[in-house]
Amino acid sequence: MIQLFPRPWRPAISRDPCRLYLITPSRIDKPFEWVRTLEEALDGGDVACLQIRLKGLDDDALARVVDVLRPVAQRRGVAVLLNDRPDLAFETGCDGVHIGQSDSSYADARKAVGANGIVGVTCHDSRHLAMEAGEKGADYVAFGAFFPTTTKEPQFHAGPDLLEWWSELFTIPCVAIGGITTENCRPLIEAGADFLAVSGGIWNHPQGPAAAVKTFNWILSGERG
Repeated sequence: MIQLFPRPWRPAISRDPCRLYLITPSRIDKPFEWVRTLEEALDGGDVACLQIRLKGLDDDALARVVDVLRPVAQRRGVAVLLNDRPDLAFETGCDGVHIGQSDSSYADARKAVGANGIVGVTCHDSRHLAMEAGEKGADYVAFGAFFPTTTKEPQFHAGPDLLEWWSELFTIPCVAIGGITTENCRPLIEAGADFLAVSGGIWNHPQGPAAAVKTFNWILSGERG
């Protein structure tokens, strides 16, 4: 298993630099072709994590896509998380799972991926949900959406002040998600995000995914390096 988050938790007063957390498109029609796009992105610069988030696939089809994408990331030291499915995350060799508030419970997710697996929890714009997830043992909490996004229709909207509050008080890493691009990410980095979760801002970048990753890394190194 690739450890995305070192234990014990680092002190909040000396947080590590913010890093990039990639999320796949919600649909990949030709995974054996698209994997080359993934390789280009991962070779564009530092990436901490890849979340495989695919909708509308049955278990067998989802497992087949994971088997194509996961090794490409793990060979590069990138942790691979499966969205929503703790059971398949373990069965397909992923490093952990990301769960939403309406998905599997934290207890079930932890049981599925084990003590060393990563469990991240969506907390929307809620301080209460984040503290609750942290108390249960979540490896990270995810806040958002921070900006309009075409990936999915956001029901919740978070502001940089939420990241600032969390990073000042708690040591569990926080992930910023929702409509993040190279043009709008700086306030989130400055507010204390540990990771920027990006999908469309990578795959739809006018100069391509590799250029997007490279630009994000340039911004991240300048802001928090």
